[in-house]
Amino acid sequence: MRSLSPRRTAAVALAAAAAVVALAGPASAHVTVNPGSADQGGYTAVDFRVPNENDAAGTVKLEVNLPLDHPLASVRTQPLPGWTATVEKAKLDKPLKVHGNDVNEAVSKITWTADAGVKIAPGQFQEFRVSLGPLPTDTDSLVFKTLQSYENGDVVRWIDEAKDGQPEPAKPAPVLKLTKAPAGDGHGVTATASPSAAADTHAAHGDAATGDKAASDDKASDSTARVLGVVGIVIGVIGTAVGVLGLRRKNGGSAS
Repeated sequence: MRSLSPRRTAAVALAAAAAVVALAGPASAHVTVNPGSADQGGYTAVDFRVPNENDAAGTVKLEVNLPLDHPLASVRTQPLPGWTATVEKAKLDKPLKVHGNDVNEAVSKITWTADAGVKIAPGQFQEFRVSLGPLPTDTDSLVFKTLQSYENGDVVRWIDEAKDGQPEPAKPAPVLKLTKAPAGDGHGVTATASPSAAADTHAAHGDAATGDKAASDDKASDSTARVLGVVGIVIGVIGTAVGVLGLRRKNGGSAS
């Protein structure tokens, strides 16, 4: 059986390394909500993380649609230098009871528009921070259908909802998972809580969200490190294989 030449062996190994990188990259390239989960009935602060997937144009606008089937009474944006946030509201068919008061409208969409000369450039990402609450207690997730607009006119619609038992859609909508708050932990806030208690818990959840965000970033860093480690191993195998085969050829030539 003929052995592969060093050049062909290196080519095969490089192709394998490229496949590892290709498989690892797209999984983290969606628009996402971070952290990805929060307690039902409470307040939280989340980041909509937006990567630029276009190699030739920058992102200049982001539109996040909030679900009106599970409306949120309190929605606030955090100022982001270089971007202008506008909030749209819609009238509710059924008023929300919050702190003993009827809330007849809720935020339906948030739009961030880049100022002149500002954009999310190719190879970069940006985070858009929002505080939300009280989170509903009658659902286990909130879906935020999102549109990402580029300076060349392209619009990516992150609106597809994942279905149980089916592969993830190509352009999934960002999803915030909602979990039941542990009994007696003091983190959950119902819509009937006093305004001062809600404000205190809102601030506490802002701090918790910062910690969750850091944990999420650490997880992403760990994932990247693992991928780079695999690539490093593959490249090491390339070098070893090429060296061994080259040595064999040299020794074979000397023997002759």
